[in-house]
This record gives sequence, structure tokens and C-alpha cells, in this order.
Amino acid sequence: MSPWLQLAAAGGEAAGGADGAEEGAHVVFHLFGLPVHESIVTMWIVMGVLILFGVLAARSLHQVPRNRFQTAVEWAVDALYGFVADIMGRERARRFTPLLGSFFLLILLSNYTGLLPVLPHESWFQPPTSRWGVTGGLAIFTFVAVQAYGLAHHGLGYFRRFLEGPVFLWPLTVPLAVIEELIKPFSLSLRLFANIFGGEAVLSGLLAAMPWLVPAGVMFIEVIAGFVQALIFTMLSALYIEAATAEFHHEH
Repeated sequence: MSPWLQLAAAGGEAAGGADGAEEGAHVVFHLFGLPVHESIVTMWIVMGVLILFGVLAARSLHQVPRNRFQTAVEWAVDALYGFVADIMGRERARRFTPLLGSFFLLILLSNYTGLLPVLPHESWFQPPTSRWGVTGGLAIFTFVAVQAYGLAHHGLGYFRRFLEGPVFLWPLTVPLAVIEELIKPFSLSLRLFANIFGGEAVLSGLLAAMPWLVPAGVMFIEVIAGFVQALIFTMLSALYIEAATAEFHHEH
């Protein structure tokens, strides 16, 4: 598994720590004097599963697939690559698919942890993406990555993308462009958090009311919703990176 997986989750963990001040947050244990909340523990478990899966997949690779596991892994990688290539082209997709694919897998598995019928009742467990601190951390990481890639590609000329319209309108358009850029991580994090938190709350309520009758219909909807939200986050991140690294020209 790409090292981007660990980097992409690092922002979520850091933000998750700050998120612990929220009402209802549970401290599982302390690490180096810092509180570790249930959402961070779950995030670490998700990261561990994905890293282990990546290691096992890498160890069993052959030039020609010899088993269904490698075939499935190659199909998933090709699908992610094709999805990213449709957004930013094949050349840039080869560069950014490891990051964007890590985002997708991390968010997808984090979303699906809320569908486990037993674990949501454990004090050490909390679906990571149902906490705004975690989704905010992932969104902030995306925002920083977009700016870093834009600066690496364009140099200081990257900031010309904020100079829209005639020069005499810059006092109006530049602040609006900056505000629009700053709003992106907020909208990314809020969309993911609200959908996953809402779905988990509904599912938890139904499970509490009908503990012996799992609401399969709601769980099926949440399976689809979890996939769609991971896909939307990945798609928007790809669009932001594509816009930051694309060639742009302004006429004044």
C-alpha cells in the first residue's frame, strides 16, 4: 500500500484529537500525555487493515495473475486509475492515483465500519468519518496537497489563478477567489461528515429499537451511500488537483 495512505490519514488523526473536546467524545487511553479517542483508535485499525492488505497484495504479485486475489486487486487498481484518468488525463493520473486511491480506500472502509452491528456499541469504537474532526483533517490535507502541487507545477505563477477578470476588478475578484479556495476543505469535510454521521445515527437507533431484527434495508442504503461519499470526496479532490496543476491563461 502506498505511503500516501499513512499521510492522508495523519491529518484525520490530528484533527480527531482536537475533536475530542466535543461532547460525548470518549478517551480510550493516553499516549505521550495526549488523549486518544475512539475515532482515532478506529482510524488506526482501518489503516492497519489497509496496510496489511497492501503488503499481502504486493507479496503475491506475479507477471501473469495466478489467483483470483491478484486479479481482483489489479481490477480495483485499474478501476481507480481509469476513474482518475477520466478527470485529469492519463499522465497526471499515474502521479496522483496513489494519493487519490488511498483517500478512496481509507474513507470507504471508515464509512463501512459504522455498518458493523456489534462494534458501534463498544466504548473504544467510533466510525472515523462520523466525526467532523477526522473528515476535517482529511479535507485540510487535501487543501494543503492541492496548494503544494500547484506551487510545484507553476512556481509562484500558481497565484495567477486568483487574478481573474480585468485588473480594475481585482480588488473584488481576488478576495472572492481566495474565499472560494478556503471554502473547499470546509465543504469537503461537512458533506462527508453529515452523510456518514446521519446514516450511523439512523442505523444505531433502529438497531437499538430492534436488536434482533437488523434493518437490512437501511444497511443496504448505507452501503451505497458510503461508497458514493468516498467516491465524491475522491472525485472532488481530483478535480481540485487537476485545476491547480492545469495550464491556465488570463487575458487582461
